[in-house]
Amino acid sequence: MLKIQDITYSVEGRPLFEGASATIPTGHKVGLVGRNGSGKTTLFRLIRGELALEGGEISLPSRARIGGVAQEVPSSDTSLIDTVLEADTERAALLLEAVHAHDPNRIAEIQARLTDIDAWSAEGRASAILKGLGFDIAAQQRPCSDFSGGWRMRVALAGVLFAQPDYLLLDEPTNYLDLEGALWLESYLQKYPHTVIIISHDRGLLNRAVTGILHLDNRKLTYWNGPYDQFARQMAERRAVLQAEAKKQEARRAHLQSFVDRFKAKASKAVQAQSRVKMLEKMVVITAPEDAKKVVFTFPKPEELSPPIINMEGVAVGYGGPLVLRKLTLRIDQDDRIALLGRNGEGKSTLAKLLAGKLNGAEGRLVKSSKLRIGYFAQHQVDELHIDETPLQHILRLRPAEGQPRLRARLAGFGLGADQAETEVGRLSGGQKARLSLLLATIDAPHLLILDEPTNHLDMESREALVEALTEYSGAVILVSHDMHLLSLVADRLWLVKGGTVTPYTEDLEAYRRMLLAGDEDAKPAAKPVEKPRKASRDELLVLKTEVRKCEERLTKLNDMRDKLAKKLADPDLYEDNRKGELETWNRKYAEVMDALDKAEALWLTASDRLETADGR
Repeated sequence: MLKIQDITYSVEGRPLFEGASATIPTGHKVGLVGRNGSGKTTLFRLIRGELALEGGEISLPSRARIGGVAQEVPSSDTSLIDTVLEADTERAALLLEAVHAHDPNRIAEIQARLTDIDAWSAEGRASAILKGLGFDIAAQQRPCSDFSGGWRMRVALAGVLFAQPDYLLLDEPTNYLDLEGALWLESYLQKYPHTVIIISHDRGLLNRAVTGILHLDNRKLTYWNGPYDQFARQMAERRAVLQAEAKKQEARRAHLQSFVDRFKAKASKAVQAQSRVKMLEKMVVITAPEDAKKVVFTFPKPEELSPPIINMEGVAVGYGGPLVLRKLTLRIDQDDRIALLGRNGEGKSTLAKLLAGKLNGAEGRLVKSSKLRIGYFAQHQVDELHIDETPLQHILRLRPAEGQPRLRARLAGFGLGADQAETEVGRLSGGQKARLSLLLATIDAPHLLILDEPTNHLDMESREALVEALTEYSGAVILVSHDMHLLSLVADRLWLVKGGTVTPYTEDLEAYRRMLLAGDEDAKPAAKPVEKPRKASRDELLVLKTEVRKCEERLTKLNDMRDKLAKKLADPDLYEDNRKGELETWNRKYAEVMDALDKAEALWLTASDRLETADGR
């Protein structure tokens, strides 16, 4: 087992660990959580022996192998499959020795050891891991130099998984994976035969792939059994108890101090007063835990546009060669929340670029509202920020006429305070850079916000803040993410990008997850066992109530639009011969609103029925 005993370590005079201890049993899967900057990555370096402890000890079983993902696989002419095979250094060394060995006894030892480590199935295992992380058989034969840095990070992850170290240390492994790769990794880690410690802010991963949570807080380590949601619930209960106890103790201290102050000079009460002074001195102060600083995102509110804001009929798109997507007949309204599903390479990013206006359609008809503003956030844009400029300089370029107080308020609305506003981007954390990119994408109050992996580098609190902001946001959202928790709380429609086209996905996210893990995209989801009705949880009821509220708001907006259009169509002057074209336009808009109203009413009825069923009414 891994034993961390009374360790102490500081960085530039700032203590990260003071007498911290924890024990991780062999074979356990553990999520390492804590606030940004608390020292999680430093703990990994201490475990690997890359840093020297100031005090205490970290002990591991003798000859235990520790593995983690390298920064990136170097660009080289070596194929992906061979790069992964070389990650098992013992196998590679034995195979090389077997070629030159002449001693029969040593040859027998080598062959026995190769059999023990299952060396002969190595290529099949390496290929399966690469496939799970998004590389098909053809890609596995290509050299590493063919792939970008993000893809080479996947190869590095494949290498360490293939090597199967006794202690696997993973630092935000899903940051460079798509949804399909993240779900595959969850499943793989559940079956991993050795100890795993994961630093992650992916709630789904921490709920499904780990058996315990190692919490780093206030320079101490605490091990909690169970997945993340159980840990969060227990922490909330503990916080409530400590706050109540601290409040009671403060009242008790005030009562004792009051007695001392009143009677310390009175001879007849001197003994009792002195007794209470000693009680105050012996009392161990209960400190209520500080509430985590609330992270917020403030998205500016766009004005309403008549539906649809985008309409496509038979659209095809590509990059100048073969078409990637074709026969796209889709509609987007301003209140849509759409998640794009599909395996890597099917065209999710291509569709996002088409909607964002980064690509033009090659065929068909694509109509956008004339006043439509679109905000586009893609993960690569974080890397395109000017590292020698401050966040204030970034938004000053977009809003040169605005005063600094207003610009600073915008930054504060995305969790970038006064210190970060004046800090060069190159010195900001990954999460702070992501927040700045989100601010730049939404600064014009877009009617449509396209988010491609927005949660990379965001901590748990920032992810929850993003969910809240998107729930309150009055524009349409197109979302590509590996974060199942985010998708489940934000998206109310699912589009499947597959086979060169895009179609509505009628099942839910859990069914999609089962389908991917089954390894057969066309397999129907397994029938759910009949269960006795259970009372919905508070969180489930909150989600359902939010859905009903959104549906009611949508109906109100559409009814207002219908009434305004009906009033317009009631104008006799509109029916004069010279205004036929205008009349046709208003009639078409009225028909579109009525069609949207029918759909909205159906969604409201469905949502209301689900809420009534869940609430037991």
